[in-house]
Amino acid sequence: MENTEFTIGASVMTVALLLGIATQAHAEEKVLRMFNWGGYTAPDLAAKFEKETGIKVSIDTYDSNETLLAKLSAGSAGYDIAVASADFIPILISQALVQPIDATGMQNYANLAPEWKSREWDPGNVYSVVWNWGTTSAVVDSEAYKEQVVSLGTIFEPPAELQGKIGMSGAMSEVISLALVYLGKPQCTAELDDLKALSTLLENQKPAVKTYDASGIAERLGSGELVASQAWSGAAYQARQQRPSLTYIYPKEGVYGWADSVVIPKTAEHPENAKLFVNFLMNPENAAILSDFTGSQNGVTGSANYMTKVLAEAPELNPPKDTKIYFGKLCSDAAIKAYNRIWTKLRG
Repeated sequence: MENTEFTIGASVMTVALLLGIATQAHAEEKVLRMFNWGGYTAPDLAAKFEKETGIKVSIDTYDSNETLLAKLSAGSAGYDIAVASADFIPILISQALVQPIDATGMQNYANLAPEWKSREWDPGNVYSVVWNWGTTSAVVDSEAYKEQVVSLGTIFEPPAELQGKIGMSGAMSEVISLALVYLGKPQCTAELDDLKALSTLLENQKPAVKTYDASGIAERLGSGELVASQAWSGAAYQARQQRPSLTYIYPKEGVYGWADSVVIPKTAEHPENAKLFVNFLMNPENAAILSDFTGSQNGVTGSANYMTKVLAEAPELNPPKDTKIYFGKLCSDAAIKAYNRIWTKLRG
């Protein structure tokens, strides 16, 4: 009898708790405040979410992970959803700037591709779910430069005909990460010999570089202003729509991989709305809307069936199976300081 009363009492408490959670979710204002990179949120995706849920989406943008980190560190703005790069996810977690989303309990989690269910920056998707991912490599205009390109050396140690016609990212981490892939050095290395080789490579390359600037890279390649360039796979795809002779290279050394993920900031004012959006994002049809807009891969199985055929079959989004992809990670303070010195000297 005593055990029966305890069981009934526990059941009543459980039901009350569930009702409380449901009431809290229902009571949240129908608003979702998103903080994302500029030009990285598909308008059709936001509109579809609003139509299906009645939750109004507002979007603020930023230009770097550092800006995102500063905003969240200041406890500002009450954003419900933010998009951060893989190497910044551990920082956000360690500084308690994000809250668990527990994606494994969501209805659409089964749609997430196995390779995106437990990444080293967030095992088990406790705090994040992939938004878009891709690679960084070299793009070459095969009409202007007719030699077969099989190595990143084409941009890092370019032939005479490419001098002054090469573009590189303006972000230190992106240039250095791809340079380390070319040199065959570990990402985030702080070994003195590796740093010396890295510095020498970039200093020798500098006279051949026309611009260090990732913004508008697709337009520069598409217009013919640049003959070769470091580029994200999505930007390379967009550039090829303007100039079909552009080729995205999968070099023998490998490519640098990047991934951006959605997180829920600790200060989110509408966390239940945010969780609805995360689940919404893992629907194949919705992931396809995002990819069609950004020109980048997503992590949702079956989404290619809803994407435009030209994008789903684009070589920029489909690395050969034997391609070595080196994803970024959180570097040590020693490595970051060394890279800052190299970059300051290069760009000074």
